[in-house]
Amino acid sequence: MQRYFAFLRGINVGGHRIKMDRLREFIGELGFEQVETFIASGNVIFSSTSRDASGMERRIEDHLQTALGYAVPTFIRSQSELEAVAAFRPSKTGPPEPAVYVVFLSQGADAEVRRSLESLSTDTDEFEFAGREVYWLVDGKLSESPLFGVDLARAMGGGPTTMRNISTVRRLVAKYSAPN
Repeated sequence: MQRYFAFLRGINVGGHRIKMDRLREFIGELGFEQVETFIASGNVIFSSTSRDASGMERRIEDHLQTALGYAVPTFIRSQSELEAVAAFRPSKTGPPEPAVYVVFLSQGADAEVRRSLESLSTDTDEFEFAGREVYWLVDGKLSESPLFGVDLARAMGGGPTTMRNISTVRRLVAKYSAPN
């Protein structure tokens, strides 16, 4: 059994409310084991014998679409993949240290996506890329960024994304890296 982390877009935002015990039930109905949630924003931890992350993503998306009536883009990372995300350190060093937001993608950012995001960079906002993640570095508060409210998914070509603060990712890794 391997541990996986599913990051679901659109859970408990924009009028799409679901209780975490119900979300755990939905994921458990797919045969996944040791299903847990972490804060009420669409972070699901589970175990599975499958190694097909994209297949699991599709199964979760299809099941939640049927159960909830709306699309729930899903991004799965294995324990080791999430540990690599949590280990990210920006090339830009402080003080002040920038706030870091992780944008999860289905696949790595191609040259067009990179150019598009780099064109959005400002004095307070930069983007770095690694694997299937984009790291948005913000000097100061996110709400004060000139990019706050910009639809980054649209800027990246409209594909599905979801975003988490790196501190949430690091808390997940710290909690689930310890022996059970």
